Amino acid sequence: MDEAKAAPPLPDRLSVDPGSPHHVAAVFEHEIGIRFNDKERFDVEEYCISEGWVKVPASRTVGRKGKPVMIKLKGKVEAFYR
Repeated sequence: MDEAKAAPPLPDRLSVDPGSPHHVAAVFEHEIGIRFNDKERFDVEEYCISEGWVKVPASRTVGRKGKPVMIKLKGKVEAFYR
């Protein structure tokens, strides 16, 4: 009961990367689920509900700085607390 009360509202745009301006640490204290096109996804790195997209890693490909290469998928995005 205390956990549900303490959970902050989910933002419209959220990123897993702590270096991103869209990273909200308080949200990650709770378990988050992402439903993309009515299917739950477990590999989402960033999402935007209003613009309708998610960013996911493109297989095991990494860029010059060693971070995974992201691809943007467009569709219906829903974020929720588990």
